[in-house]
Amino acid sequence: MKEIKVPILPESINEATVAAWHKKPGDYVELDDVIVEIETDKVVLEVPAEESGILSKISAKEGATVKEQQVLGLIDDEADIPEEEPSESEEASEEATNETSETASQVETETAETDQSTKIEKQPEKTQEEVESSPEPTSSQAQPSSNRMEERVPMTRIRKTIANRLHSATQNSAMLTTFNEVDMSEILSMRESYKEAFENKYSVKLGLMSFFVKAAVESLKKFPTVNAYIDGDDIVYHAYCDVSIAVSSDRGLVVPVLRDAHKMGMHDIEKGIVDFAVRAKDGTLGIEEMSGGTFTISNGGVFGSLLSTPILNSPQSAILGMHKTQERPVAVNGEVVIRPMMYLALSYDHRIIDGKEAVQFLISIKEALEDPTRLLLKV
Repeated sequence: MKEIKVPILPESINEATVAAWHKKPGDYVELDDVIVEIETDKVVLEVPAEESGILSKISAKEGATVKEQQVLGLIDDEADIPEEEPSESEEASEEATNETSETASQVETETAETDQSTKIEKQPEKTQEEVESSPEPTSSQAQPSSNRMEERVPMTRIRKTIANRLHSATQNSAMLTTFNEVDMSEILSMRESYKEAFENKYSVKLGLMSFFVKAAVESLKKFPTVNAYIDGDDIVYHAYCDVSIAVSSDRGLVVPVLRDAHKMGMHDIEKGIVDFAVRAKDGTLGIEEMSGGTFTISNGGVFGSLLSTPILNSPQSAILGMHKTQERPVAVNGEVVIRPMMYLALSYDHRIIDGKEAVQFLISIKEALEDPTRLLLKV
């Protein structure tokens, strides 16, 4: 027998939940087939078969809480591969089916003759008492169907973790949000001019996120407190920029980290974000890839959000919220013109970041985006 065990969990993870079994007892499994998925606080881990054989036992059912290296089930690795040849009982069943078909055909013929003779007979009429006692047909409108059902579904471990972290962020910080808006004309024009050349050279599309990451990195260098966090009575400053990117998945919001974003080119940023999005959808992001981070960017605009207040990603002190780009009338040099505008939101922990500093940080991002040359010259 080969034991199916919970894989080694990171130091920060003490337990997991059995999310789904892909095989049932008696099923044959091949080497490396995914047998079961377990869910931790941050990711869903696939547990493959280490040997081929028959799944003989499931020790931890779906929804059970399990520990590291706990036995989930057993595989009989000495069992033979099941054959799919028809058994003697199946052959006997087929013969019996043929005999039954012949008998049924004969019975149908006799029944048809009997029904024909029965139709000639006159049906007896109902008496007056039977007519009066017969229930009247009920209209379907008289009994409207009710659609007030409720369903109780337990929260997944990832959803519970998200809920606890968001609640903790609002309870344990003095969160405040400042807003501004950015004219996206220059960035959209640059994307249109260089999108083909960029994709041909780097094999990835030129998106908006790389501009925002670069703008955030340069602004974090100017305002290091926004890139810091509170640890007890201390303020911890970072000499690097690890930018967390909020990514939506079927299992909830995940926040993978672009490590050393201050050293990355725009093509590296775009490739990293595309990779995060694909693996978030597949549930294959590693726990270590979502740990840490010094600053977060969240793009609610991809869902059509025009304005929102993002919640801090603890223990970080600030998060930038992007929104939908929408054409609006704005005043430029005393004239009203139509420009593609985006609202920006910066939520920050007022215990460590002053209002003046938060506003200046957001203005720095705005200026870098409205004049992308600043990103190249780093001014």
